[in-house]
Amino acid sequence: MARPESGTGPRLLALVYRGPASLPGCPEAVAALLARGPWDLDVRFTGPQEALALTAGSLSRALVYAQPGGGTLAAAYRRLRPQRGAIRAFVRGGGRYLGFCLGGYLAGATPGFGLLPGDSDRYISSPGATVQGTGDTLVRVDWRGRPRTVFFQDGPCFVLDEHADATVLATYPTGTPAALVTRFGAGRVAVVGPHPEATDDWYTGHDLPVQHTLDLARDLVEAVLRRAP
Repeated sequence: MARPESGTGPRLLALVYRGPASLPGCPEAVAALLARGPWDLDVRFTGPQEALALTAGSLSRALVYAQPGGGTLAAAYRRLRPQRGAIRAFVRGGGRYLGFCLGGYLAGATPGFGLLPGDSDRYISSPGATVQGTGDTLVRVDWRGRPRTVFFQDGPCFVLDEHADATVLATYPTGTPAALVTRFGAGRVAVVGPHPEATDDWYTGHDLPVQHTLDLARDLVEAVLRRAP
């Protein structure tokens, strides 16, 4: 499998899921983030209608697999359950998993890929949640101790086991984790509940003030691409 030693040899492959377990615009925003960053990645879409199917073989060629936002967890997991074993083996063997919103839910265990030292949960249903509805809106988070406002659409929070080996990058106003990075086997997993990768049209399309949060999305990517200790 490719290793995160950029700057030497061929460009490293990043696979972004696009298909029925995502929504239009979500895979494209993640792909643009990865393609425009400083990581020199060869970004390709993977999915049932893409040139690269999501298989153990395609994952074996990749450095990172990104699961973007989408619809409901139950429906998405039904679509992706056949790939659960391949995704777990990919990360356990040294790959990187990057999950945005639905991708964060899917990193959990009930249901999901079981990549976290704990689970994902619905933020709007958590005690004291500052967002109650399922519509597109904004949410406040503290990202590495600094207050930021981020696009949000019924995203997850994360419930960590006691003594979990994870670095929390951001918290919601309730203190529950909104973004984190952790190890899984020899690989790394980074997940986020809100959408720091959101482009301007996501905001304007829902009459929301535009927030510039790509620096947060890049921070998440940097965290997952670091070599696992």
